[in-house]
Amino acid sequence: MDNLLSEGLNLMIFGMGFVAVFLTLLVFATTGMSKVVGKFFPEAPAQPKAKKAAPAAAAAANNNDELIAVMTAAVHKHRS
Repeated sequence: MDNLLSEGLNLMIFGMGFVAVFLTLLVFATTGMSKVVGKFFPEAPAQPKAKKAAPAAAAAANNNDELIAVMTAAVHKHRS
C-alpha cells in the first residue's frame, strides 16, 4: 500500500511539473511569435475618419428616442 501511494505521488509531481514546464514554454513561444509577427508585419497607422459622423450621430439619437419609447411602452404593458 505504501509503495502504491508513493508511486501515485511521484506520478502527480512529474505530471504537474511537466504541465508547468509546457505552459512556461508555451508563454515564451507565443511571446516570441508575437514579436516576430510585429517586426515583419507592423500595424498600419490609424487614418483619421472623415467628418461624416455627425449625420450618423443624429440618426442614432433618433433611433435611441424611438427605442426608449418602445421600451417604456413594453415596461408599462408588463406592469399592467
